[in-house]
Amino acid sequence: MTEEPMLLRIATIGAPNGLRGLARLRLHTDRPTERLAVGTTLTSAAGPLTIAALQRRESHWYASFEGYEDRTAVEGLRGVELLTEPESEPDAWYPHELAGLRAEDPTGRVLGQIRGLEYYPAHDVLVLAETSGARTLVPFVAAIVPVVDVPGGRVVIDPPAGLLAGDADDTADTADTAAAGDAADPGDTGDTADTDARP
Repeated sequence: MTEEPMLLRIATIGAPNGLRGLARLRLHTDRPTERLAVGTTLTSAAGPLTIAALQRRESHWYASFEGYEDRTAVEGLRGVELLTEPESEPDAWYPHELAGLRAEDPTGRVLGQIRGLEYYPAHDVLVLAETSGARTLVPFVAAIVPVVDVPGGRVVIDPPAGLLAGDADDTADTADTAAAGDAADPGDTGDTADTDARP
């Protein structure tokens, strides 16, 4: 039995814009002009969709599709994902490649396991299952995730303070230690008072 190729999500169709069949896109690629070039046919739950026009307005992208000529027609595509077969890209990884990778900090301490990749307007995020069981979203940017070693089965995460749920536990332990130290201080003060009172 032949396995079907894994398809990758390129964009999700959003709300119609105007009356001529344009729809706003939520992108899942950093190469929209290549992946969504006019004439490109993509797989979708609505059947094959061919890009008729692609526009960028400020930070938003819009597309129209052959056979969907007006607002009413494209309204029926809202929420439909545009899919294509994967291709090799340097310094680019797909969700199925990242899921299951071990997450470490720069010292090699295990932080947990990557469960997947989610897409947000500002940037993609890694879904990290921390060793404590907490679910943490880690911005997938080079400053925080400097190493992705798929063959080695790991990613390196250099988290800013407060990003990981485990940071809160460390902070609590530090506070408990400080409180224990403070509790010992009154005894020290009493010794000093006895010395001052000695003739």
